[in-house]
Amino acid sequence: MKTPWHIWVVGVASLFWNAMGGVDYTMTHLHNTAWLAQLTPEQIAYINSFPAWATACWAFGVWGAVVGSVLLLLRSRWAVAAFAASLLGLIGSHIFQFGSKGPDGWNTMSDTIFASILAIVAIALLWYARVMRRHGVLR
Repeated sequence: MKTPWHIWVVGVASLFWNAMGGVDYTMTHLHNTAWLAQLTPEQIAYINSFPAWATACWAFGVWGAVVGSVLLLLRSRWAVAAFAASLLGLIGSHIFQFGSKGPDGWNTMSDTIFASILAIVAIALLWYARVMRRHGVLR
């Protein structure tokens, strides 16, 4: 089957979008001073106190999305599994984020809006990959 033009648009756009999550995850875990300068010391201490399961959820959410985008561009059916893992990681990460008492200035309305946007994009990418697999575009 000929590759539809929109798979390239969605694939490239999602790769850029998800790569930003990868940059954030990497810079945070490498304790990059310039990257963390936007946070208060209390917020940095909070991030460093994440339990292993919350960090694992964050990692699955971020890297599952990046891998899913690459697999979408490669027209692999495994993009569906990667986006599903990403969505599960995102859900776990959000459960921790909004279920824990973070430092002051954490979980503001803008954080909630951004978390909602992340969830909408993750659901949309999983849906899109499933549709492309059903139509035989992903093999």
